[in-house]
Amino acid sequence: MKIHHVVHALLSEAAGTGYSVPSLCDTLAQRGHEVTIHSLRYEMPRPSTFRVQEYAHWRSLDLLGVSSAMRLGLERAAREGDILHSHSLWTLPTIYPAWAVRGTRCKLVASPRGTLAPVTLNHSKRKKQLVWTLLQKRALNSAHLLHATADSERDEFRALGLTNPVAVIPNGIHLPELRPERDPARRKLLFISRIHPKKGIPDLLRAWQRLQSRFPAWELVVAGPDERGHLVEMKQLAQSLALERVSFPGAVLGPDKSKLYFGSELFVLPTHNENFGNVVTEAQAHGLPAIVTRGAPWAGLETQGSGWWTDIGTDALERALREAMSMSTEALANMGARGRAWMERDFSWAMVTEKTLTTYEWLRSGGTPPHWVT
Repeated sequence: MKIHHVVHALLSEAAGTGYSVPSLCDTLAQRGHEVTIHSLRYEMPRPSTFRVQEYAHWRSLDLLGVSSAMRLGLERAAREGDILHSHSLWTLPTIYPAWAVRGTRCKLVASPRGTLAPVTLNHSKRKKQLVWTLLQKRALNSAHLLHATADSERDEFRALGLTNPVAVIPNGIHLPELRPERDPARRKLLFISRIHPKKGIPDLLRAWQRLQSRFPAWELVVAGPDERGHLVEMKQLAQSLALERVSFPGAVLGPDKSKLYFGSELFVLPTHNENFGNVVTEAQAHGLPAIVTRGAPWAGLETQGSGWWTDIGTDALERALREAMSMSTEALANMGARGRAWMERDFSWAMVTEKTLTTYEWLRSGGTPPHWVT
């Protein structure tokens, strides 16, 4: 198949699409398919297995993604391609694919990637309502398939009146080779994600304030790239709360990121909203038990016995942290091992790629949809 993926910009693996989209394209290409990523800006390591097509665009209108070159390029791609798969919403690069497939045999797949969650819709609400009415809803309605990474995201589509078929396929994860990095004398609690207001870091810092004197062997690491100046705010909050044993190392990528996971004993993501949460799969793949709030679709942490799925807020987070930090290193390691086995079984890129290709083939050929399509 000739498969074309469209992303406004890919700037860092720290963002969800920065990891998941190139990884998916790589595994699709390794299966023998001709794969291209179309983007206005691609600042990731250059791949060897698939093509990257960048387009000139109006730099002064970068947030909108105005690019006549991309529009024409996607029209050419749709005329000769089998699948055009767009990611995210609210910019013109997510509208152009709907225009490009008109009158062609190319099938359009749209992955909103969490952009239809209520929390996200309430940010710049009036602008999004205008874009939704004028362009976005029509573009989504024209998609032959919507892709959700979890059942909860599919439910968000339905709540907005979208009736397209929906494939629920999670993001995949590469399982690293296990290696000991942990200092037995230092027990480390790790947050790693974007330093963004929706991530619930104030709840984490306030919970830590209540627990730090009770658990003197533990330290907290809050890692990730700054967004909207939120890192400065969090450092100021930590200072005002007189927090001890808390560090903010900033963005950590590649081997350093993996080393940080392996050097930790427990992972926490107190987010207010995630359509998936790649960092949870990363933590579990590295053998870390995880505490995740109900803002992310990770009920499986409890059913798999590999972590906690708790309510949003300081009080609930404190209770979960107290329980986890009271456990022995061996008990936490056993939970982490169950999480890693779960990742290998249900979230490997081989499994995700197989589901994706089966879905693409169904779109092209028809017949009975796969059981993950509703």
